[in-house]
Amino acid sequence: MVKDQEYLEKKASYCLDLAKKLGATDISVNVGNSISETVNFRNKKLDESNRSDNLGIQITTYIGKKKSSISSSNLLEDNLSILIEKCIETTKNTPEDEFNSLPDKDLLASEIKDLNLYDDTHIENDDKIEYLTRLETSASNDKKIVNTESSFVEDKSNFILVNSDGFCKGFKSSSFVASSVTIAKDHKSMERDYEYTLKCHLEDIKNAEELGKIAADQTIRKLSPKKIGSEKIPIIFDKRIAKGILGTFASAISSSAIARGTSFLKDKIDQIIFADTISIFDKPDILKGLGSKSFDSEGVKTDTLKLVEQGVLKHYLIDTYNGKKLKLKSNGRSGGTSNLYFDNGKISYKELLNLNSKSLYITETIGHGSNIVTGDYSVGATGFLVENGEFKYPINEITIAGNFKDMFQNMTLANDLEFEYSTNSPTMMIEGMVVAGK
Repeated sequence: MVKDQEYLEKKASYCLDLAKKLGATDISVNVGNSISETVNFRNKKLDESNRSDNLGIQITTYIGKKKSSISSSNLLEDNLSILIEKCIETTKNTPEDEFNSLPDKDLLASEIKDLNLYDDTHIENDDKIEYLTRLETSASNDKKIVNTESSFVEDKSNFILVNSDGFCKGFKSSSFVASSVTIAKDHKSMERDYEYTLKCHLEDIKNAEELGKIAADQTIRKLSPKKIGSEKIPIIFDKRIAKGILGTFASAISSSAIARGTSFLKDKIDQIIFADTISIFDKPDILKGLGSKSFDSEGVKTDTLKLVEQGVLKHYLIDTYNGKKLKLKSNGRSGGTSNLYFDNGKISYKELLNLNSKSLYITETIGHGSNIVTGDYSVGATGFLVENGEFKYPINEITIAGNFKDMFQNMTLANDLEFEYSTNSPTMMIEGMVVAGK
């Protein structure tokens, strides 16, 4: 069992009181405990089973506008006393920064919403093994599958955040993750693909047979890929790839990037940056949401933000420090987004495939080719050629490129949004991207 709130609060309060006695003018303490159990299979045989129990603390002390932090996994009081003394001494020798401070008191969360993020169900190792046995059997059903790997991870965590302005709150969360990786082979190629399921509650994960079959099917259909020439062509991004583009957008509107001037979206508030059919939300109060929370990593309350409304950028993701630099108040996004998603488009998945007589459907990208300073985007990719709405054959060894300023303006979304991750997107089509092939 993870440590309860009383234990975590006791450790945090000890640090808070001692730091005050030693001269800190403000203090923030985060104490957390997580327990993770993992079972791994390889080629239908048990590969390994392990368990980890992590207990940690992070202490941040302020003396006026000076600030420093220290962390440890040793929560014995003697060690905590040494840590705090070192942190105070480091703070005294740190240069002042006018923007250093705790969050404004009136922005701190006053309540914890019950978002149903914790499932106290414990699945025994034998049951994890039984699940993975069924998964691997399903994934290996076709003779073209020559290698399989799978895992089941159960994670339980609890934390508390305390600061010298009277904030003292935390909450439990849990996650259950099952994944399947398969390798398929024919006389022309060897291909790899995967599928996974991640939920807060055990009862919500995909069943083993379904998960294994999806992973195998996605791998087998990639066999015997063809090469294509270079051209400008509409690109359709599978949902699991499209969410990565949304993640890049989030990085570009983070207050740290904006304050440094290292984002192509600097000074773009209230300007049109997307097509007028596009809206983007960050919603922290979705029940069982993988990114759901009542407050950010500083204790600031989180409310739903409509980041983009009909193509117009309305908000940056603002924390306390960078917000002060920008003369803006924190909107509870220290540590990033919560449940970030594109609103559904107006057309079906099938209609999206039929919008053009010829397009490329991308299922995997290779490399980190997003530059938020310039907006340039260039990655290796694999996928399928689509003609008249039909998947014709797999393609590989291509590079797709564009600039987000143009990509955002030429984006069309299907209406097939699902909340499978903390960042989610419907299937996405972007017109006018450049493909470099053979």
